[in-house]
Amino acid sequence: MSIIEVKVPDIGDFSSVEVIEVLVAVGDHIKAEQSLITLESDKAAMEIPSPAGGIVTGIKVKVGDKIAEGAVILMLDTAAAQTAAPVPEKKTEPAKPAAPAAAAKPAAPVASTPAPQARPSPTASIDPVKFSQAHASPSVRKFARELGVDLSKVNASGNKGRILQQDVQAFVKQMLNQPGTAGGASVLGVEPMPVIDFSQWGEIEVKPLSKINKLTGKFLHRNWVNIPHVTQFDEADITDLEAFRVDANNEYKDRGIKFTMLAFIMKAVVAAMQKYPRFSSSLDATGENLVMKNYFHVGIAVDTPDGLVVPVIRDVNKKGLVDLALEMKEVSLKARDKKLKPSDMQGGCISISSLGGIGGTKFTPIVNAPEVAVLGVSKADIKPVWNGKEFEPRLMLPLCLSYDHRVIDGADAARFTTYLSHLLADARRLLM
Repeated sequence: MSIIEVKVPDIGDFSSVEVIEVLVAVGDHIKAEQSLITLESDKAAMEIPSPAGGIVTGIKVKVGDKIAEGAVILMLDTAAAQTAAPVPEKKTEPAKPAAPAAAAKPAAPVASTPAPQARPSPTASIDPVKFSQAHASPSVRKFARELGVDLSKVNASGNKGRILQQDVQAFVKQMLNQPGTAGGASVLGVEPMPVIDFSQWGEIEVKPLSKINKLTGKFLHRNWVNIPHVTQFDEADITDLEAFRVDANNEYKDRGIKFTMLAFIMKAVVAAMQKYPRFSSSLDATGENLVMKNYFHVGIAVDTPDGLVVPVIRDVNKKGLVDLALEMKEVSLKARDKKLKPSDMQGGCISISSLGGIGGTKFTPIVNAPEVAVLGVSKADIKPVWNGKEFEPRLMLPLCLSYDHRVIDGADAARFTTYLSHLLADARRLLM
């Protein structure tokens, strides 16, 4: 008997990752590269493979444990590797011929004709790379393969964007009820982007995306495809508020406190959410109910050298401007120093993306699901505004509110931005 400890390998910049699945049991015969456990960070799941084949003699972790690189997963008797290797093949092999077998059924007698409907035709060809990157457990992956479903096209309803078995089932039902999809290249009926050799036109350099870029890109793409976006544009007269902000900075300068316009906007946004509660709600997993939140946490987009991150400031309604100014300074430094924890970026009710310090006039921010709205703020500019008698110069702040049209209609969005502008135009209202 040759017993070895199987440990967590290098898993990147994660020091405490939760075990969400234990995929083997004591006595199981496993082979090299077979998945042992599934770990989950804030935005991704990873399966840890076995470095060798053999028999599991002891398991050292359980679901819910937080582990890191070097932690012992299980004990493995590698002397039994020769007899263990064939066993897993018998378990997984039946799933492989499932799709071809179903594809052959249309030519069978009438009694077997319903079988092809179990596999929506748009997903008959699965992209193996995208399938492997989908956020789902091995059992859900197997279930999806048996139905011929490409997991990269399935809308997730599980915790932290995890695809559940019912999500796969819902996807199949959706495809069966969607006309005109037969023979389509994708769920949206759009051909995939072609692979292009750009070097044929000149010298090129390939630079890999950062981890943040990759994760952000996946989530933004998912949100853009699955959420019916509409953007409401408005302007707020912040002439008086800006004068107050400058005075406040002068007053608190000796204490090292600097107020940004974002602190005032956060307070105004929370007041607007209290008046219009749908803007702080979320759709539940079924898509048929709203989850109304009795807390007011606000995500703020922070631009870092590695990409965009959105830390969450909690209980904004309970904090004063001084508290918010200090907390935002601390959070921004943590974001740029890569010290944010996954929990620091969860639980937001709405997000704010402020580009005022950079420039621009308008933009259309993407909703950060499961939130239903996001506020974009552009650079304030002096404009002539008619006061009833004459034009006078006023500092106008562009507001861009993108929202999930399944939850919020245009009239409510207009009311929200109008009320928000009303609050920002007179800072005294924020105290009421």
